[in-house]
Amino acid sequence: MNTEDENLIPVEGHGNLFRDRFTGAIVNTDRSAYSNYIRMKEQKQKEKDELNQIKSDIEEIKSLLKELTNGSRQN
Repeated sequence: MNTEDENLIPVEGHGNLFRDRFTGAIVNTDRSAYSNYIRMKEQKQKEKDELNQIKSDIEEIKSLLKELTNGSRQN
């Protein structure tokens, strides 16, 4: 048992949860769940970025259409 493990107290009824002896923080040691969380967070950020790009593209298209329609009215 290393020094870090000695500072963690198991939380009753939760196999992957431990309480830090010094800070009182609850620590989740389930690496698989953490990896899934990070992967989902990255996926959501990617989707958000894609949506923002689509919104930007639509605004650009609207602006170009306005320019085209204004130009045809002047002729």
